[in-house]
This record gives sequence, structure tokens and C-alpha cells, in this order.
Amino acid sequence: MAFDIDMIKKVYETMPERVDKARELVGKPLTLSEKILYSHLWDGKAEKPFTRGKDYVDFAPDRIACQDATAQMALLQFMQAGKSQVAVPTTVHCDHLIQAKQGASKDLARANDVSHEVFDFLGSVSNKYGIGFWKPGAGIIHQVVLENYAFPGGMMIGTDSHTVNAGGLGMVAIGVGGADAVDVMAGMAWELKFPKLIGVKLTGKINGWTSAKDVILKVAGILTVKGGTGAIIEYFGEGAKNLSCTGKGTICNMGAEVGATTSTFGYDESMSRYLRATDRADIADEADKVAKYLTADDEVYANPEQYFDQVIEINLDELVPHLNGPFTPDLATPVGQLGEKAKENDWPLKVDWGLIGSCTNSSYEDLTRAASIAEQAVKKNIKPKSDFGINPGSEQIRFTAERDGILKVFEDLDATIFTNACGPCIGQWDRSDAKGDAKNTIVHSFNRNFSKRADGNPNTHAFVGSPEMVAAIAISGRLDFNPMTDKLINEDGEEVMLDEPSGIELPPKGFEVEDAGYEAPVEDGSKVSVKVAEDSDRLQLLTPFEPWDGENLMGAKLLIKAFGKCTTDHISMAGPWLKYRGHLDNISNNCLIGAVNAFNKQTNLVKSQIDGEYDAVPKTQRAYKKAGIPTVVVGDHNYGEGSSREHAAMEPRHLGVYVVLVKSFARIHETNLKKQGMLGVTFANESDYDLIQEDDTFNFVDLENFAPDQPLTVELVHKDGSKDTFKVNHTYNDAQIKWYRKGSALNLIKEENAA
Repeated sequence: MAFDIDMIKKVYETMPERVDKARELVGKPLTLSEKILYSHLWDGKAEKPFTRGKDYVDFAPDRIACQDATAQMALLQFMQAGKSQVAVPTTVHCDHLIQAKQGASKDLARANDVSHEVFDFLGSVSNKYGIGFWKPGAGIIHQVVLENYAFPGGMMIGTDSHTVNAGGLGMVAIGVGGADAVDVMAGMAWELKFPKLIGVKLTGKINGWTSAKDVILKVAGILTVKGGTGAIIEYFGEGAKNLSCTGKGTICNMGAEVGATTSTFGYDESMSRYLRATDRADIADEADKVAKYLTADDEVYANPEQYFDQVIEINLDELVPHLNGPFTPDLATPVGQLGEKAKENDWPLKVDWGLIGSCTNSSYEDLTRAASIAEQAVKKNIKPKSDFGINPGSEQIRFTAERDGILKVFEDLDATIFTNACGPCIGQWDRSDAKGDAKNTIVHSFNRNFSKRADGNPNTHAFVGSPEMVAAIAISGRLDFNPMTDKLINEDGEEVMLDEPSGIELPPKGFEVEDAGYEAPVEDGSKVSVKVAEDSDRLQLLTPFEPWDGENLMGAKLLIKAFGKCTTDHISMAGPWLKYRGHLDNISNNCLIGAVNAFNKQTNLVKSQIDGEYDAVPKTQRAYKKAGIPTVVVGDHNYGEGSSREHAAMEPRHLGVYVVLVKSFARIHETNLKKQGMLGVTFANESDYDLIQEDDTFNFVDLENFAPDQPLTVELVHKDGSKDTFKVNHTYNDAQIKWYRKGSALNLIKEENAA
């Protein structure tokens, strides 16, 4: 039986009428993405067609999912909203705060000890406000959502950028900051700029060593890390129908790595099989009744160039396995060409670790395909040359895989079976062969491979591949190994080759689990108390941000001019800092410490215009705040790329940064800045970035006239008294300017609820 089946039935009951009305207004056939968007309008039926990439639209998502690292700040904000219950079905999943080190049982016990205060807080808040709670060890949020909550044609938002994983079950699922989630929890509309649409036509069928993961690795190479910004990627074609549901989830998951709003697939047999296998036949039966509304109109897929803003075509018969990296998930290289490329770039060829799992690739099918390679190593007497780490996606996956002997295959290779949690994928890895800052290579089936991402070492070269390719390369111990052509020497001195992987889409005996790890909230949470100790270094109740005084911003100093890639990992690191995700002041001590200073090419070393000394970014900024001096952060393209973590917006806001001025923003981060009452603007002329000098002062001379579609003017005053004046653009609409005036979106919500 599905969770929230009555809500799902209501979605399907209203969908046909709403979609038909939208099709009439738009005047042409609709894509799946448009059907879901138009059927989830806040006002119900569409009254006008919306312009892609331009119109801001209010939506009514069906549900919300939060992981523990982001849930803390989201729920701390919701506690200020003045509501007694969440307005839509919401869940919290404890998967980020479990460090991978010794193995599942010891690591989970340690996490429950070290982070018990946070887990207790999340459990009590969930119980009080009617939120479903998934305990530590229950699984990785996106795999758990796919198994329990995702449904074709639905819309959900989640406080993690890889919420998009649910597109594997035909949803429009979008990663957001916690403040966006709070809007919906509080019963308000959720705003999104109506996305553009990218169609990816898949023909043929994957075979041999190629996997669903290679589809998105190829797409990432085509679109780059910002090519999907502001767009939904919709996959279709016979090739799409030939993929499993969890394979579709993998592809959608990594859509976050190209900046896409989300990705999705039309409802088909693979989704129906998966729903029935995960005890949700009732959803499949309901979906079957409205199946034509859960995919695009036939004309769209027949002539995609007429209906999508961009079309990409990939022949799966010809697609080859890829490894993407290092240091960026869009550097795509076919496996057979990686050796030569590695030698040209002096990438270490020796592979130290192969890591399999994460929210991207931790399904039953993923584990069986990787196990089919691992089993060959045992049978062919090949001793793996790299260490293995495995993160099952959920307790249901782990229990079923253990029952079916899949985990034993890895254990026979001395693999470490970590907790059903994110672990190394988000920097929660106490690496047993810690390398310090030494240059080394790892391969993994995760989604991201930014510098320092997995282990904190800036010289760890991480490459992204499918679970089966990761297994093969880890067994060989070499980055230039090509299992399709290369032989290995086994312990008997014989030359052997690995056979092609094989996998099982769904467990023949069905899924099984003794304790899935779910705790339902009490019906009446009014008597549940939520306590946050005043002296806690893990949790801190929030103080509202100050509203804007309506005046021009004058005399602002440059805090840092960031050079090159500046992701949310650079702005607010994960790893050991995760423990402070519920304490805004403490976590602000990592603010921008990973950003490269354009003037000295160093990290966490900036010049203070108060005393002329160089010091850490947070320390320098705290001095500016104490002195009452506003500051500006300047950045390059795609600033804020990466996760949905709103801490990357809240920390500078808390420390007294007033403006973030960049060449371009990643979507989620731009919204997060707006929500927290920050001014996020872009250079009208990108070359004006070069005008910024280390001792500059910024005057925003016409901010008092802040209005939609009206550029702002910046007067830049240099140390020698000379000036440059240039224009900056913004994307604020009237509602978002109101957030800015009030100091944050949450301040406005609180005011409206109190009225």
C-alpha cells in the first residue's frame, strides 16, 4: 500500500481536465513536463499560457522531502512560521550525518552517539508537525523516496539538489533551498520561473558494458555543468522505454550536474513493474487509468524539434562506457580513451579506491551488475588491486541484497559495507588510507567529483562511472584499464578477461525488510516539546534577518573576488562541517573558505580594508560586520553550482555580506540568496568583472528604485580615488523584491501568518 494514496488519487482525478485546458490555451500538443507543470498550478486550472524561461509561476507541489543536513535549517525556519502542522506530506531522512569509516554497524553506532542531539531534534520536530521520520540507517533519501513516495505525474520539492532522482518514476521533482520548502510546508505557493525544455531522444538499447549511467555521463559532456540551467530535461524514445525504472532514476539524478531544474521520463512498463515490486500496485493501477496524461502527446515525440527548445539524440546501440572527471562531472571521456588522456594530464593511473553506491547508483539492479563483476574476480582468482566500499541505498535494498547473497560477493573481496547512507559521496568519509594532500585517484559511482568532495584532499582525482565499471577498474587497480579489450593477470599467473556485466532489474523473490526505519508522527503533536539547549554547538534557534532600510547601499567593501569555479562546496564545505548545519553562527566559520581569491590565487586568505592585513575570510568578514561595514562578494560563471544547501546563502547573510555580484548564477543558489534577503546581481557586461580591484568600494547608487526588469547602477571607487561605473542585472520580480525589503522570505511569511 502506498503512502498518501488519497492525495495521489486526487492528482490523477484532476489531471485530465487541467491538462486538456492547458493544451487548449497553449494551442499545441504538450510535453510531459508541461502536463505536470500545468496540472500543479497554485490556482488550479490554467488561465493563460506561460512563456518558458521568462514567466514566474506559482505551483502547488504534492509533497516535500528533506535530508538531515538541510532539514535542520529548514525546520528551524518552519518553527518560526507560526503553523501547527505541515500543509503537505513531508518526510525527513537521516542519511548525511553518518561518517563512513569501519563498516555499517560501528559507523551507525558512532553516528547515533555523536549526532544524537541532532537526530533527537529532527525526530521531535517531525513528530510535532506531522512529518514522517526516517531514522539513521534507513537509507539514502532519494532511493527511499523512489521506493516509497515518488509517483508518475506528481510534483515534489526537496531540500537536496538530487531530489531530481524521482524523475525516474515520472515526477517533476526539484531541488530547492529550505526556505522554499518552508513556503510549501506553511501552505503557501511555491514560485518557479517556467522552465525551458530540453528533449533527449534515446534510440536503441544499452548493451555490454554500457549502462544507464553512461547516458547521463554522455549528456553531461554535451551540455556541461551549466548547459541545463533553467530547463527541464525530458527523455523519450524507444531507448527510454528499454531502460529500467532505477536506471531512469540514475539519469535524472545526475541531471543536477548539468544545472537542470529537473529531468523526467514518461510513464511506461518499467515504472509499472517497479511500483508493483515495491508494494505500490494501487498507484500503478491508478496511473494506468490516466496513462496518456503521464507522458507527452504523441506529436511531441514524433516531431520533438517543434516542441522542445533543444533536442539531443543518443543512439544507445552505439553508446560506450564513460568515466567523467577529474574535479568536474562534465569532463566526459570514453573508457577506451582515458589512459592516453590521463598520461597527457599527469593524472595518477594507480586507483586506490572503488566506491559503489550513493543516491545515484545504489539500487538492487546496480548492486547485482557490480556484483557480477566482483564475482568473476573471485572465480577467476583475481586479487583486487584497489580497496572497495559499498553504500546500499536503503535498508530494504541492503536486507534484500544480503538475503540474496549479493553483499557476500563483495565481502569475499574484502569490501567494506558501509551504512545505508551517503558517506563518501558528500564528504562523510574517514578514509582508512588517508593521503593528506598527496596526489591520488579514486573511481566511484557517485554524481559529483569536485575538488575535496569525497575526502577533503584537493589532490584526490575522482572519476565518475557506472557501478560495474567502477568494480572492473578497482579490480584492475588502474585508471587506464579497459575491460572490453584488456586482460588481467590472476594469482595463478594466467591471463584472464572480465566478461560483460549482468544484472537483475528487480529481485526474483521480491523485496524484503524487517525494519525499514520509518517512524510515523503522532496524530496530535501539540504536546510534543522541541528543545534546543542554549549552549549547544550543534543547534541554534534563528534570529530574523534585518529588513532593508530602503536606502541606496553606499560604501560597501569587497570581501572576496572569487576566481574560477565557486560551487556550494567552496562557499560552505560539507565533510566535517556537516555537524554544524543546525547552528548558523558556528557553520558560518566555513563561509567561502574554499573560494580562490582572484588576487593571490589562494583560498581563505583575503585583504581587510579595515587594517590592510590578510586573514581568513570568515574572520575578516566578522570584523567588517562588527564595524558596521557592508560587503560584496564577486564571482565568476555558474556561481553556486552544486548542492541545494541554503547555508551557502545564509552564512554570508548572517555575517553581514549584502551583495553577491557574479557573471552568472546556478539556479538554486540564486533563489536561495533571494529567499534570505540578499541582493544577487549579474554583470550586464561580463568584462566588468575585470574592473574589480582588491581595495574597491561599491556604491549602489539607484537601489532605492529597485524594480523588476530594471538594471541597477554600480559606482566602483578604487583606492586611488578613480571610479568606474557599470550596470548590473537582476531577475527579481515584485514578490521577490518584497522578500528583499522585509529582510527575508521567512520574515514575510511570519508577518502574514500573524496578521
